[in-house]
Amino acid sequence: MFGRALACVVFSFARLCSTEIHFHNADRSIIEERLRASGKSNAERHDAVRALFEKVGCADHLEDQNVKHAKTPNVICTLAGSTDALIVVGAHYDFVDKGAGVIDNWSGASLLSSLYEGLKAFPRKHTFVFIAFTDEEAGLVGSKYYVAQMKKDGIEKIGFMVNMDSLGTSTTKFEMDRADKRLAHALVAVAATLKLPLSIVNVHQVGESDADSFEDRKVPAIVLHSITQETLPLLHTRGDQMSAIHLDEYYDSYRLIQAYLAYLDEMQ
Repeated sequence: MFGRALACVVFSFARLCSTEIHFHNADRSIIEERLRASGKSNAERHDAVRALFEKVGCADHLEDQNVKHAKTPNVICTLAGSTDALIVVGAHYDFVDKGAGVIDNWSGASLLSSLYEGLKAFPRKHTFVFIAFTDEEAGLVGSKYYVAQMKKDGIEKIGFMVNMDSLGTSTTKFEMDRADKRLAHALVAVAATLKLPLSIVNVHQVGESDADSFEDRKVPAIVLHSITQETLPLLHTRGDQMSAIHLDEYYDSYRLIQAYLAYLDEMQ
C-alpha cells in the first residue's frame, strides 16, 4: 500500500524516521468518560463540548461562532503555535435523534478536547484550531459557514484539515477518494510506527463530511472514521448507541490521531 516507517515509541514521544514528535496520551478511562458525556440534544452537546474544552485549559482561547440558519454555534478552541500556519481539526457535534448519536458523531466531537490537551504541553510550529461544528447533519452548515467567512489569505494559511466522523465501530479507517495524498501517506507512516491498525474504506458516496467544505476551497484534508459495510446501518438509527462502540478500537483511534497531529506539526 504505502511505505512503512520504522520508529521507536518512548513514553510521551515517538520518533518517525528522523522526526521526533512530542505529545501526551490521556488515560483510557478519561477518554471513555468523555465519550459517555454525550447530551440528549444538540444544545446539550454544545454545552458539553464547551465544558470539555474549558476543563482541559482552553477557556481563554475558546469562542462560539454563531452560524447563520443554525440554532447552535460552532465551538472553536485555538492552540497558538510559533507561526500563523494553521492545522484545523474538526468534528461535528450535532446528531440525528433516531438514536443517541454516540457514533455519529459524539465519538469525534468528544475527542477534540483530549487532542488539544495532548498537544498543548509542548511547543508547536503550527497554530491548531479545534472546531466542533454545528449542523453537519443539515448539510454541512457549520463547516460551510466557517470557510465562507474566511478571506482568501485566511484559507491559504490552513496547511491541513483533519476531520473525525463516526469513530469506534471498528479499527481506524480513512477516506481515500478525496483525501490529500500527503496526509494519507503521513497517516499510514504513523500507524505503522505505533503498530496500530489502519485501512482504507471510502464512504464519500454514501454521505458527505465536514472535510468537504474545506476540500471545496482547495484545503488539503482527510476524513478519519470507522465505518464498514457492516457498521454503516447503525448510523441514523436506534442502533447508534454507546453499546455499539468498541472501546479498545476507539482508544486505539484516539492514540493514532494524537500522534498523527503531532507528526503533522513537523511537516512543512
